[in-house]
Amino acid sequence: MAKPRVIVLTGYGINCDDETAFAFRKAGADADIVHINDLIANRSLLDRYQVFAFPGGFSYGDDTGSGKALANRIKNNLMEEVRRFIDRDTLMLGICNGFQVMVNIGVIPALDGFTGEAEAALEHNRTFRYQCRWVDLAVETSSPSVFTRGLSRLHIPVAHGEGNFYAPADTLRRVEEGRLVTMRYVKPDGKPAGGEFPHNPNGAMNDIASICDRSGRIMGMMPHPERGMFFTQRDDWTNIRELAIREGTEMPEMSDGFAIFKNAVEYFS
Repeated sequence: MAKPRVIVLTGYGINCDDETAFAFRKAGADADIVHINDLIANRSLLDRYQVFAFPGGFSYGDDTGSGKALANRIKNNLMEEVRRFIDRDTLMLGICNGFQVMVNIGVIPALDGFTGEAEAALEHNRTFRYQCRWVDLAVETSSPSVFTRGLSRLHIPVAHGEGNFYAPADTLRRVEEGRLVTMRYVKPDGKPAGGEFPHNPNGAMNDIASICDRSGRIMGMMPHPERGMFFTQRDDWTNIRELAIREGTEMPEMSDGFAIFKNAVEYFS
């Protein structure tokens, strides 16, 4: 099959579009960065793509809450196109602000299918401060997520002010029972973060860092895999390099975050 085509949405305040497109291209896809206004002006554009990526940033300055203004633009202009896109054998990935947008338009967790209604929220960090740091994640291997196939642990950065995953009790129960949690914050030794800062950087319920829909083709995550693709981007890469030198082992080029994009591309192979 030809390379899958990825549409990376951009717009006012979005600042991770270039990195996200680069990550998909590095993984073997063709990626185009398309402004939300251009997509609204030419709604059939989505029909040309196999992957829809909502990158990180601060869309519309987060002035009405993270991701809400962009979500409303989509709700008011593109919901039928989004529904048609989802109904095909496609993938959708939201990172940080993109996760917030996807939750607000109701594409995840979409417990009873895509209705366009939000079922969860990403609220202000419990510290009420922007958190930019590296975190450890445990991948839920029982999740149906396409993006996390074959993965068990990730060490990648977060950078957000509103990443505190919240859902009403019944919704949270159904998310857990449906195995829709794809990643959780953990301590460096792999033990659950248990809500403890800074291992859980935002206070998210059940240490949830990422969820998917029931098909596994749609996933949102707060951490930034596009910022943790290369070995030398890691916060601890110099220590790992020294160990590799002493042990005579080869240093890798890529790091944990790259696997998310590689899995997306390989889905279409």
